[in-house]
Amino acid sequence: MLRKLLNFFAKDLAMDLGTANTLIYLRGQGIVLNEPSVVAIRPSDYKVLAVGHAARNMIGKHGKDIVTIRPLKDGVIADFEITSVMIKTFLSSVLKGRQLVRPKLVVAVPTGITAVEKRAVIEAAEQAGAGSIMLLEEPMAAAIGAGLHVDKPEGSMVVDIGGGTTEVAVISMFAVACSESVRTAGDEANEAIMRHIQKKHQMIISEMMAEQIKIKIGSALPFQKPLRLKVTGKEILTGIPRQFYVTDEEVREALREPTQIIVESIKRVFEKTPAELAADIHDKGIWLAGGGALLKGLNKLIERETGLPVHVDQDPLTAIVRGAGMVIEDIKFYRPVFIN
Repeated sequence: MLRKLLNFFAKDLAMDLGTANTLIYLRGQGIVLNEPSVVAIRPSDYKVLAVGHAARNMIGKHGKDIVTIRPLKDGVIADFEITSVMIKTFLSSVLKGRQLVRPKLVVAVPTGITAVEKRAVIEAAEQAGAGSIMLLEEPMAAAIGAGLHVDKPEGSMVVDIGGGTTEVAVISMFAVACSESVRTAGDEANEAIMRHIQKKHQMIISEMMAEQIKIKIGSALPFQKPLRLKVTGKEILTGIPRQFYVTDEEVREALREPTQIIVESIKRVFEKTPAELAADIHDKGIWLAGGGALLKGLNKLIERETGLPVHVDQDPLTAIVRGAGMVIEDIKFYRPVFIN
């Protein structure tokens, strides 16, 4: 009876621990946190100075005595200690105070995550104060968040384009039937824009500026009217800051390789998909989730390359955490989706 009472008051959580952003869903309340996965530390004594938005705002604007770190790379933990501190900070801001019961935590992770990487996620969450920790694959979470019938014997294809990885998966009856994960996503797109501008304009821009260029004039297919954007960078030869214009055509050229890698990964998953499930996908189409799904024209490009309808989730940035949240709301029903 006491255990049931404590579980009733427990603040159980779901988390999308992403390369670019971390989102947390609180059972009964919905999404309560959406912060960049960034930590600022002082290397001399390893003191944490800022986490989330505060740390991201410090990128490139601090002295030598401060370092800003993104502790996740390609969707998995690259710096265990910093990730643990980041998760603990985020959980503390959500839970606000000492808990009588350590909360259950559902964490969405990339498909194909190794046993070592699973252990790192679980240990980081345990150190941060979570109790029972359950893992589910990101495409499964995205499919649930998009409202697809993951429990039915019918195929659904989800393409989750995050910051570090693109996950393509065919889902049926609470399981991933076949999948592929490529380390080409939002971060690689930003880096492609930076490389292009350095080569064509002989200018250096920050990753944050590259991301703004991608958001404002980036596209996978041409616009009806040409666009251009004034940006600020510094000359490679002199280091002097200058303003210059970037066109949508050259950004599209920079993004051609990353977008093509995503399209090819979708085609490879179709090659592995059983005919019965492929027939379902033909009827239902492909679902896009993750921040990369917001790239203008990407859905049309995939439609052109596959000949299938492509749907973009109503809020692709939160699809994974919404799906993980639905799981924490009804763990008994969704128990088959856990991978640990």
